[in-house]
Order: sequence, then C-alpha cells, then structure tokens
Amino acid sequence: MNIRRAKDRGHAQHGWLESYHTFSFADYYDEKLMGFGDLRVINEDRVQPGRGFGTHAHRDMEIISYVLDGQLQHRDSLGTGSIIRPGEVQRMTAGTGISHSEFNPSREELLHFLQIWILPARAGLEPGYEQKAFPPKDRQGTLRLVASTDGRDGSVTVHQDVNLYATLLDDGERVHYAIPRGRATWIHVAQGAAELNGTRLDAGDAAAFREDGTVDVVGREWADVLIFDLSQGGRS
Repeated sequence: MNIRRAKDRGHAQHGWLESYHTFSFADYYDEKLMGFGDLRVINEDRVQPGRGFGTHAHRDMEIISYVLDGQLQHRDSLGTGSIIRPGEVQRMTAGTGISHSEFNPSREELLHFLQIWILPARAGLEPGYEQKAFPPKDRQGTLRLVASTDGRDGSVTVHQDVNLYATLLDDGERVHYAIPRGRATWIHVAQGAAELNGTRLDAGDAAAFREDGTVDVVGREWADVLIFDLSQGGRS
C-alpha cells in the first residue's frame, strides 16, 4: 500500500476556485505522478457561488464529475444542459472534441466536487454524455458500482477497462474489497476519514495497490470513499 497524502498534492488558489491535484495537472508537475494506470486526473475543486469554468474544449478523455456538496451546472456543445447534485455521477466522453462549461449556479452555496479524468481505450470516440443518480441508501455500507466499461448494474459507461465503486461508511462500518489478480487499485477518501488495513486516511488522502489481496475499509466518524479498479496494463 503506497499512500498519497492530501497535504502533498498540488494546490492552486484562484480566488473563485481552489483546487487540489492528486496527479500532475496544469502548473503542478511531478514526473513520478502523471497518473495511475489509465487514471489520469483527480482534482478536488471548490467553486465560489456564481462562478465557474467558462466554455472550453476537451479531446480524447473520459471525464467523470462526482459532486460532494452544492450543485454543478453543466452545458456542452452536444446541447446537454443539466444540474449535478451530491450522489449523482456524470460521465462525459470528449472523444473527437467537445466544448462545455461548468458553473456553480447558487448565489450562496459553495460547490465542492471531484473532477476525474480517465484515458480512453482508443482515440477518436464519438462525444457523449451520461448522468445517473446513486442515492446514499444505495452506497451506505456497501460497494456500489457507479462507473464501468459495460455500464452494468446501472452504472455509467466509461470507455476504458475501469470499474469505479463508491461507498459511504459510518463510524466503525466496514467493507472488504478483494483486489482481482492482475489488477491495480486506487482508493481515494473523498470526505471524512477511513482506515485501510489499519492505516488512517483523511479527506483527500489516497492509497495505491498493485498486487491482489483484500483491503479492509473502515469508516472513522464518517467517510465517502471511491475505489478505482484498473487494468495493470495502463499507460503509467
């Protein structure tokens, strides 16, 4: 288990936006932290009320948004307009090219969300959008599949060999995750605190596993945890 502590992440403060970068992103660069397999970006963003990212373009990337608090307003060149709330997962396939904007529509409430980028299995995919809700009762004390390569169990479809699980854990509540042989696992504590095989991780901390085995995840006070199951044949 290799731990990536929140305090060691890249940090950017733009006034209207405060962002923490788990992997190299924008002006933050570390050649040893270019991603984990096909998982390329985990940015923890806090956006002030009424502010956001103006229209900008992406290509050849699978982009997942996971809202922790507040609301995220999305608009794109496909004609999609939506509001993403806590417990909802958005997947945008940039493919051959897509433009979009992301804003905090509230005049009072801070927007807190994770922006996740995954390298697609191939370039030149048709751009696409998908959004699904996973209420707390579906994630509480269990591993809920929220994104997968085949969209099974009601998850959003990601065009890569990735399975993404989400779980909510109360204090002392636990789940066991069996890492499949030949797979790599990245576990990110989105909120709260949890123990992984007896080691405490706080909000923003993460742990990487490159061997099969079992991970015992226990909530400490309360935890919102994401588990990425990835191919060992990823790009980094």
